[in-house]
Amino acid sequence: MQQPYIGVMAPRRKPAYRAKAQSISPTPMRTEEHDLVIAVVDDEAALREALESLLRSAGFKALTFPSAEEFLASDCGKRAGCLILDVRLPGMSGPELQRHLAKSGSRIPIVFITAQEDRDGELCAQVLRQGALACLRKPFGDEDLLNAVESACAQ
Repeated sequence: MQQPYIGVMAPRRKPAYRAKAQSISPTPMRTEEHDLVIAVVDDEAALREALESLLRSAGFKALTFPSAEEFLASDCGKRAGCLILDVRLPGMSGPELQRHLAKSGSRIPIVFITAQEDRDGELCAQVLRQGALACLRKPFGDEDLLNAVESACAQ
């Protein structure tokens, strides 16, 4: 039997939500429009497309990138309100991109997503210590991701 999804949030920031077990009820549609762009960096094309669709259905503008390098080559980092970032990427990893952005003075809020086994929670704890807003384990619920993004945009 699979364990229920539990998201991890940074303890030093005021959480806008509490992580909860993934439910089977449909996610309610949010209709408000947001001016901020949400950047998604994940090497899985199907997940990028699904996240883009979810974010747009919630009123966000979304731009997707298959790698950290392509994200850096764009101007999206200067105008994004939040970065949804996979931990394990080809080339530069998610945590490496996080460190690069921090060194360059970027203050973009980051929501990490990962399918990586993290039994002791050290991976999520590490990226949270380095300033990420949240670390969500795949598969995560739509509502959990949207709550994390909204919390990030409110920063």
